[in-house]
Amino acid sequence: MADHPTPPSAAPHPPPRFNFFVNGVKYVTDQPALTGLQIKARVPDWDPSHDLVLEGHGHDPDQVIRDDELVQLDVQGGPRRFSSVPKANFG
Repeated sequence: MADHPTPPSAAPHPPPRFNFFVNGVKYVTDQPALTGLQIKARVPDWDPSHDLVLEGHGHDPDQVIRDDELVQLDVQGGPRRFSSVPKANFG
């Protein structure tokens, strides 16, 4: 009986990592998209009286992200940057 070399086991590929920032603090996830609520849940001591705001790129305006709004994190141009902003009170 001939010896057959055992093929090396294929090393598993590490899961993709997506970086984003909230108030300058880096967060990492293996999910290519998260909802506003999922992003806020990762921030310790999130102030519920604040909105989550996605910083616009270039001349794009900043955008308030609703809790149920899905945000793609796997985008060109670097990691997404968010901030915590007091809710606007009109009236």
